[in-house]
Amino acid sequence: MQLEKFSYDNKIVRNFLYATAIWGLVGFLVGLILAIEMFWPAISGELPFLSFGRLRPLHTNAVIFAFVGNGIFAGVYYSLQRLCKTRMFSDVLGKIHFWGWQLIIVSAAVTIPFGYTSGKEYAELEWPIDIAIALIWVVFGWNMIGTILKRRVKHLYVAIWFYIASWITVTMLHLVNSFAMPVTFLKSYSWYAGVQDALVQWWYGHNAVAFFLTTTYLGLMYYFIPKASGRPVFSYRLSIIHFWALIFIYIWAGPHHLLYTALPDWAQSLGTVFSIMLIAPSWGGMLNGLLTLRGAWDKVRDDVTLKFMVVALTAYGMATFEGPMLSLKSLNALSHYTDWTIAHVHIGALGWNGCLTFAIFYFLIPKMFSAKLYSQKLANWHFWLATLGILFYAVPMYWAGIVQNQMWREFNADGTLTNQNFLDTVTQIIPMYELRAIGGFIFIAGVVLMFYNLIKTIKSGKLIENEEAEAYSLAKTNVKHEKEHWHRWIEKRPVQMLVLSLIMVLIGGALEMVPTFLVKSNVPTITSVHPYTPLELEGRDIYIREGCYNCHSQMIRPFRWETERYGDYSKAGEFVYDHPHQWGSKRTGPDLAREGVKTGRLYKSNDWHFNHLLLPDSVSNGSIMPRYPWLLAKLSTGDLDKKISAMRVLGVPYSEGYENKALADLQIQAKEVAKPLYDNIDALVISDETYDKVKSGEMKFEETEMVALIAYLQRLGTDIYPKQAKK
Repeated sequence: MQLEKFSYDNKIVRNFLYATAIWGLVGFLVGLILAIEMFWPAISGELPFLSFGRLRPLHTNAVIFAFVGNGIFAGVYYSLQRLCKTRMFSDVLGKIHFWGWQLIIVSAAVTIPFGYTSGKEYAELEWPIDIAIALIWVVFGWNMIGTILKRRVKHLYVAIWFYIASWITVTMLHLVNSFAMPVTFLKSYSWYAGVQDALVQWWYGHNAVAFFLTTTYLGLMYYFIPKASGRPVFSYRLSIIHFWALIFIYIWAGPHHLLYTALPDWAQSLGTVFSIMLIAPSWGGMLNGLLTLRGAWDKVRDDVTLKFMVVALTAYGMATFEGPMLSLKSLNALSHYTDWTIAHVHIGALGWNGCLTFAIFYFLIPKMFSAKLYSQKLANWHFWLATLGILFYAVPMYWAGIVQNQMWREFNADGTLTNQNFLDTVTQIIPMYELRAIGGFIFIAGVVLMFYNLIKTIKSGKLIENEEAEAYSLAKTNVKHEKEHWHRWIEKRPVQMLVLSLIMVLIGGALEMVPTFLVKSNVPTITSVHPYTPLELEGRDIYIREGCYNCHSQMIRPFRWETERYGDYSKAGEFVYDHPHQWGSKRTGPDLAREGVKTGRLYKSNDWHFNHLLLPDSVSNGSIMPRYPWLLAKLSTGDLDKKISAMRVLGVPYSEGYENKALADLQIQAKEVAKPLYDNIDALVISDETYDKVKSGEMKFEETEMVALIAYLQRLGTDIYPKQAKK
């Protein structure tokens, strides 16, 4: 039988590589701006779309879905064709995938900074964009599975296992977590509330890291490390254990993000147990990658591609050891809500994803453009700048995290909190924030060098758009061998592998979530908890729009040093009307779960909140919180009736027809909230122009977004302490 001639499509790979580079630089630059805002908030220029709360989700989405996402697609499109000995199933689907994904990224860049957000970390995009993501992801899967089915090689290499499992699991995660109740074209409420929403969110959040940022890149590792080093994978059997153990165990670990919260203890324990178990398959994969380089260490010394791969694997090993360790309750009590978590995340994002992506760039660009790398020296400079940048970023954040936690929990001899003023714990770590920004700058400088180096390389060559290749047909290669390993059976059957992978990940998700949703004792009700008033609901939407959950938690854990500072610990029944939950994952500012309660806290009046939002430093000397002058804009209530109706569909007990009376109730409460502002107008930090507008009646406080947000903040905690609610 003669060889069949065909060609590989390098054009689609090139497009995704270019997109990876461009969006990567954008994501890194936004991250640098955010790092600077942490010690110099004025850099935002009081522009809404540059405020920390709005930019932070743009940064995370840009790095995860734009930089890493395009990197995944570039690597998969290149490797899959060669592993299957065939061109991609459809060039047209590839183009739809590429341009569709870029349009999704642009839509995220337009909507998130302007406050259109679902308020769910790593899943902030609103429902029309979520639908677009699902459609384009299906196009990618269609093209990928179609390519595998028309392959000329019977055996599926380990990289393809990871591609298949990643695709089906990410599909499941996205569909479940994004289930929402639309209100308007760019406004929706999460279908889940409180405890259930938190569980679904971190089941998604943890496994988005697992199956988008990790298993996909493990597939790329299994292809590119052997190719770049010229060495076979160290252990075939270890790769089997690595794959199946990882995808089965990973899906259970999400609840370790919610230790000591109102999540039921049994779910927290499951998350901890499976997180600890993750060390074995994770390190098995890391060692399989590193040991593949055995006998090639001389080449590692001289080859920048392999250098980046070694750093990437080392970072992967560090992150996948640290993650399970942080799921231990004793260590979680130290790290959670601090900058330790930020350091941990960036070891993975910059070290594992970033460095492996850079390695793929240096490997593919010269090969695809049939050109020699312009400068090995510049590439080596990039390597050292990237490595030093990661260290300068992560080490100060580990330091900051430990300092934060120790200051939060420090008591005086008489049993009172040493650092009663939360701001003292913030100003103490500002030097660490400055060092982090330096690290980010160093890292980006390396990326710029890579840009220059690769552009010069590209200009010196020419893209091989259709790379000629030849291979025998599948029938010719379908040869049985004696004593084949038992796993070969599933490796020859991609559809069965996809179904089995789905079953493996469904088990953990179902056993964690189904009891939490169906067993009422997991979320005991509290009779004093009632729905938000229309004004409070509008204020909560503003709170979410401004991304306040990025810096403030609403979850008091059962530690003495938290209950002394904030009040009684949080209960599951408090959050039954929260669509979505606002438990948060980081405390740059204090917890707000009891913000509306007097007991055990500094009394914060309506005018205090007004001044704090307009000019934080006026009431909190040294505050790094951004200013919110745009909150003096008129509150839009045109969709209030739709919001009330949507909430009723979600189970919030607003009476039938209440949407027709909601606006009148909102106006009554707004006047009550605004009254202290008028009474103390001379103490408000407003401009002379604003003062004159208020005095003349041109501006009314009760019609502003500011009053709605204050109403929401003053509501927090009052269901549990109704007698201590501030009037």
